Amino acid sequence: MNKFLFGILVVITTALMGSSFAIGKIGLEYSSPLLLVALRFTIAGVIMAVVVKILKKPHPKTFGEWKWLVLIGSLQTAAVMGCIFMALRTITSGETSILTFTNPLLVVVIGTLVLKIHYRLQQWVGVICGLFGVFITMGGHLNWEIGTVLGFLSAVAWACATLLVKVHGHRFDTWVMTAYQMLFGGLILFIASFVLEEPFFIANPLSLAILGWLAIAASIVQFSIWFYLLQTGNPERTSAFLFLAPFFGTLSGWVLLDEKLSMSLILGGMLISLGIFLVNWRSKRELRRGLVDLP
Repeated sequence: MNKFLFGILVVITTALMGSSFAIGKIGLEYSSPLLLVALRFTIAGVIMAVVVKILKKPHPKTFGEWKWLVLIGSLQTAAVMGCIFMALRTITSGETSILTFTNPLLVVVIGTLVLKIHYRLQQWVGVICGLFGVFITMGGHLNWEIGTVLGFLSAVAWACATLLVKVHGHRFDTWVMTAYQMLFGGLILFIASFVLEEPFFIANPLSLAILGWLAIAASIVQFSIWFYLLQTGNPERTSAFLFLAPFFGTLSGWVLLDEKLSMSLILGGMLISLGIFLVNWRSKRELRRGLVDLP
């Protein structure tokens, strides 16, 4: 893939990712959080499943292959998005997006602990820098309210999903994986909604428009591009550009919700961006040597 196309796709997918936080927060005025995200991904999953069936895309043939799609959907859709929408009830969309998109830093930590990957000192400095940025973003103190914890858990789940897609994503057609991970994740969220909350949805033109945007643009389009980028490149280097998503998330929160751009939020976001850059940056000498971080 050429750099120009890669850049365009990165901007599109991160802009859609970021905008979904503010738009989702507006949607919470008309729906309980888990039900809203369940509707979003079930609708998106059903549409995509029909499309990939019509296009005769190659589907998994064994139970073993289907179970990986269920697991990816459980992490990437159910866990990540469930935590995000629950977090949006108590913290701003900007804070939620910044916490969620620390996941590239966590990819390094989890990759080391679980997959025994060896990372360079520079990358660990990036992790420390990024985590310090989270501390600054939270106002310079550990404010462990439920929204903060859920925002961080969404990053943990996303990091696990990133590594899982890198290891097992080659088994699936990108469109098929996108469709069924959303569908399975959405169905899991439906169950969670009826178990963990009192579900409600107020149908009106605005709430239906929000649901449509979340299901089509911020789900089908965004996830298709994201999984395509993950499958065709190194996950850490691709994830490095996720720092653009909290930028768009904070920007959309400021524009749509009149959320304040505090100095701690700006400085913390810059430190997180620097940390992600350090995690992913490689010198020309390393590139010539063909050094890689993941098999």
